[in-house]
Amino acid sequence: MSTTTRPAFPKRAIITGGMPYGNKELHFGHIGGVFIQADIFNRFLQDRIGPENVIFVSGTDCYGSPIVEYHRQKQESGEFTGTLNEFVQYNHEKQKQTLENYNIDISQFAASGLGKAAQIHQEISALFFTTLLQNGHLQKLSTHQFFDVEANTYLNGRQVIGQCPIQGCRSQKAYADECELGHQYMPRDLLFPKSALTGKKPELREVANWYINLPNFSVELEKWIEKLQALPETRRFVISYIKEFFHPPVIHVPKKQLEDLQEILPTLPPHSLSEGQKKSMTLTFKNLDDREKACDILAKNALRFRTGKTLVPFRLSGNIEWGVPVPQTEKMDPRSFWVWPESLWAPISFTAAYLESLGQPKENWKQWWCTKDSMVYQFIGEDNVYFYGPAEMALFFGMQGTEFSADPAEGQLQIPKLVVNHHLLFLKSKASSSGKVKPPMAHELLNHYTPDQLRAHFCSLGLGFKSIGFRPKPFNPKANEREPDPVLKEGKLLTNVLNRVARTAFYTIQKYTDGRIPVGKATPAVVEQAKQTILDYEHAMYVHTFHKAFGHAEKFIRDINKHWGEVTKGIDLATNQEVRDQALIDVFYMLRVATVLMHPIAPTGCEKVLSQLNLGSKFWQWEYIFEDLYFFMEDPQNHQPEHLPPRTDFFERHPSQF
Repeated sequence: MSTTTRPAFPKRAIITGGMPYGNKELHFGHIGGVFIQADIFNRFLQDRIGPENVIFVSGTDCYGSPIVEYHRQKQESGEFTGTLNEFVQYNHEKQKQTLENYNIDISQFAASGLGKAAQIHQEISALFFTTLLQNGHLQKLSTHQFFDVEANTYLNGRQVIGQCPIQGCRSQKAYADECELGHQYMPRDLLFPKSALTGKKPELREVANWYINLPNFSVELEKWIEKLQALPETRRFVISYIKEFFHPPVIHVPKKQLEDLQEILPTLPPHSLSEGQKKSMTLTFKNLDDREKACDILAKNALRFRTGKTLVPFRLSGNIEWGVPVPQTEKMDPRSFWVWPESLWAPISFTAAYLESLGQPKENWKQWWCTKDSMVYQFIGEDNVYFYGPAEMALFFGMQGTEFSADPAEGQLQIPKLVVNHHLLFLKSKASSSGKVKPPMAHELLNHYTPDQLRAHFCSLGLGFKSIGFRPKPFNPKANEREPDPVLKEGKLLTNVLNRVARTAFYTIQKYTDGRIPVGKATPAVVEQAKQTILDYEHAMYVHTFHKAFGHAEKFIRDINKHWGEVTKGIDLATNQEVRDQALIDVFYMLRVATVLMHPIAPTGCEKVLSQLNLGSKFWQWEYIFEDLYFFMEDPQNHQPEHLPPRTDFFERHPSQF
């Protein structure tokens, strides 16, 4: 078999997982929707290109208005009495412990506002700001911010609740300038705003902030989109999501206001008027400035309208005190970074902090983020495509200089790959803490399932293709007691099939061959099947179709069990040494392959198999993936695996399942 068409992996890789806010513990969506997939790929790359060549970073997003507002609510209710910093520290430690409990092999789970990582994060934030400013990519814009007159304070983003103004958005929760689905808009466009502090309608007052002008990057951003489209690993829906932001600036006006609209059309900037979707008319403008002028005119004439998605200036700063300080300039009063832009470069900060913890210069982060032989893989949810897509790319382009390219030169920030998952639903709908049935927190699931069982289940869901409902039987009030738990389907491959294969192999050699594995060549058909499975699995990992990788491993594991049954059926293993030894050679060969393939998905059980084999970590390295088991033994004829006590399980069920 030829292996010349195998995919090419980078020499070094950074894996990032979306940063959870520091206002809560991790819920099931953090773990099942992002972190497990990120860790599966992280562990695969460690085996594929070497653990020293992979860094997996993430951390608690310490800043932002959701944290400030949630802390305020907790203090008012008496549920938390500490400071804001202590509140974030408390939740960070909870998040970190949960990741450890799920065997997430993260190099550095830092926190943007805590410890050494916070200091480095301030330095990296200042580097981005000063470089972008020097390169001429930042502009000072005066926009409106909500002000609660009764409370006598400006309101941060999460202290204003309203309805999203973006046409077609179904979000029931919109904040000052973004809704819960990630749509961006100007504060003045928010429908039915209400202060979270007093419940009153707030005023809009002008406030100056720093922005990076995304429309100026549109040409190179479109080249970036073309490159994305050409990559086999790019999930098609991601392209569709990103392209929505490259539509021309439009305004949607209800048809029932058409008569009033006709009266003011002559006063609007140049535009075209067309039939919109369903019950609206669409006004299309040549540029964003013209659309903004039109919005002002429509608002003054009391017409209701919604804007469409398009590239708009991306805000970098705000006036919230709880945030990373923006370097002071004469052109602006003291400001802090808005949480979204600083969270986009936070993985760089965490990489620097991790390298420094290893005794390396923190500046070595550039060897991972700014070289063409390295690749950054960012695992995110679909709601965050705008931020990690056009916004992050513009920030990275802007760091190149006054001129920039979608194909960065060596030494410049390279273009990350986005691995975007659809929503992980709870039961049949998007999880909501305000619903009748509360979705489980991540740590609660471990009261009913093992980490390996949950990792296998979440891996198999195929979130890269569609939203999937997570239906754990212990948390489903409508579950039929007679029906099996759907979460255990994939885990049974481990606890039943692979567990049986491993136990059979080890107990058989202990019974018939003094605990030693017979030495010989595996049957050619077995070797051929293993090689094809390896190649199929490797390709699935390369294009991030983790459910297909699991499927290839699953079929192979079931075939091991089938092969053993067919070869040994009706055979007296005590007297037919030739058949017995060949069956053992084949099964141990296949067990070796299956264990390596399942290692990123179910590491706990697979590492028990390796320990039982009494072999070293070289076993996992894909440099030797096509070698047989004897390659890893100093003396195959006399190699002695560990003794396996009776009724030992490599892949265990949770105690609650007995």
